[in-house]
Amino acid sequence: MVALLEKGTVPWHKPWNAKTGWPRNFVTKKPYRGVNIFLLMASSYESPYWLTYNQAYERGATVRPGEKACSILFWNQKTIVDEESGEERSVPLLRLYHVFNVAQCDGIKALPGTGEMTEPVTITKPAEIVARMPKCPKIKHGMTESFYSPKDDCVNMPMQKRFGRTEEYYSTLFHELVHSTGHESRLNRSTLTAKAGFGSNPYSKEELIAEMGAAFLCGHAEIVERTLDNSAAYIKGWLDQLRGDKAMVVQAAAQAQRATDFILGTLPQKFPMSGSEASQPEPMEAAA
Repeated sequence: MVALLEKGTVPWHKPWNAKTGWPRNFVTKKPYRGVNIFLLMASSYESPYWLTYNQAYERGATVRPGEKACSILFWNQKTIVDEESGEERSVPLLRLYHVFNVAQCDGIKALPGTGEMTEPVTITKPAEIVARMPKCPKIKHGMTESFYSPKDDCVNMPMQKRFGRTEEYYSTLFHELVHSTGHESRLNRSTLTAKAGFGSNPYSKEELIAEMGAAFLCGHAEIVERTLDNSAAYIKGWLDQLRGDKAMVVQAAAQAQRATDFILGTLPQKFPMSGSEASQPEPMEAAA
């Protein structure tokens, strides 16, 4: 991710391809989640389908010589028995997978057509996403700028007509709604509830969560964000943050995925978490 920023590409600003849908595994057809979405989208392949070397081999296909794999992550919690106490406890499990796009392979049969790739984009109107959000905060219009107030649990927005395009209005609103999911009455996200000062690591992580979450929601709404800053100063700011905390982007993407699931009403029943657990990445399906 740092390498992409150094080249002037902001990975979480990658436009979504609503026609083909999000990256997913060729064998399981499961969509990837969290940071894996940005990693695979940044590879710029037309097909959303990926598979491991072994998955290709098992299907009589081959990866062409010289092709480079894309690394993705699988994160989960594993229950083990403590050797000293004999009690069960959860420990983090992180695995790295290497996948190839079907365009890098020869001999793949029954390649799906574009007409079969529309899922998981199931909600096409951004207004529906807002209307269906569980425990939606109050949304107040007529303000000079957009911001979320945790104290009032209120999203403050300029009037929609103040935005140049409808997409700009909703991408901004999505950003603030993702912030609101961190409220103690929802996901109780420490990066929001800790009240960290401007420029601090928790503040920067919370902003990254909101950016990534807004990108996810724009993908579900089949719109492309148009209010994003790609200036050199903006990119330098994120480079400084990510170089200092290389785990930030993985954790922020996982929290953004959880916030998106909450807003869409698809959050797994075992969430939300609270306290220190709420600052950890969610179990992330690698689909590999």
